[in-house]
Amino acid sequence: MNSTATAVIFWALLALFCVRVVGQVVVVLGHPTWLPPMAQWYSGLLPYPLLLPAQVLLIVLMSVMAWQVSARAAPFGTPHRAVGVVLIPLAIVYAGSMAVRYVVRMAHHPDQRWLGGTIPIIFHVVLAAFLLLFAWVQLG
Repeated sequence: MNSTATAVIFWALLALFCVRVVGQVVVVLGHPTWLPPMAQWYSGLLPYPLLLPAQVLLIVLMSVMAWQVSARAAPFGTPHRAVGVVLIPLAIVYAGSMAVRYVVRMAHHPDQRWLGGTIPIIFHVVLAAFLLLFAWVQLG
């Protein structure tokens, strides 16, 4: 994959994650009827007052990574083969664990098939894809 396509995909994945974070904030603050309720956005594993700052920090880190990959600037935009070798299996396990999470959720909530409660799962897959693409860049 060429560097332009890689950069576009990085920015697209980052934009998707930003939409998720903003959507969740909109739901928390305004409870609009045109968006799913908070229960659909939030798994509850981390209290929201801690989750939101973590998400913002992740957006900042991902933005730096996407910018440096786009510019081929160090440290994130230059290959480090050992980093890629370590991150590829981690990204695959991360994405795979979300597939398992989806199956378990659907088994426990058959009334919510196919998409009920899947917003967190979908966006963890987005993060796993970002990590996998970053690992690929690191391989050079």
